[in-house]
Amino acid sequence: MFSRLRGLMVKKGPEFLALPVSLTPFPVKKVVLQQLLNWQFRHALSEGELDFLEGRFLGIEIAYVNLRWITTLQNGRLTVSRDAEADVWFRGEANDLLLVAARKADPDMLFFQRRLVIEGDTELGLEVKNLMDAIELEAMPTPLRTGLQQLAAFVEAGMKQDAEAAEARAGISC
Repeated sequence: MFSRLRGLMVKKGPEFLALPVSLTPFPVKKVVLQQLLNWQFRHALSEGELDFLEGRFLGIEIAYVNLRWITTLQNGRLTVSRDAEADVWFRGEANDLLLVAARKADPDMLFFQRRLVIEGDTELGLEVKNLMDAIELEAMPTPLRTGLQQLAAFVEAGMKQDAEAAEARAGISC
């Protein structure tokens, strides 16, 4: 069961999530995303570290799970929409973004490998990236951090298993 599930996750992302995410109405996704973002960034919000997003729009697109939204800061809270014009877009595969969030992958490396794409206002994109880099994993709410770390370990194990299988098929040994 777990190896089959891992196989569905490893290629480019948790593909098994694509259908439920596609079928979930945007108003439901919006509520969940807003709650999650405001929960995760509660300290940064209270310290004014996200004030640079006031009146500016950050787009996030997660490939292979068909999840795309735009966020901004309004009245001290992060809000989510799908219709605003984004000033900058962050695009990537679900596994890569998950590993970045769990501090298991370097966003700069992924950017140079063209696995993380930042398009639009590069100054705003750099501010967002620097803020993300500054957030300590330990500052995350415990349930979010634990879940993220477990999912990242699951993805890493699957990626390793896929790499070993590819080497075996190619007749390469280390």
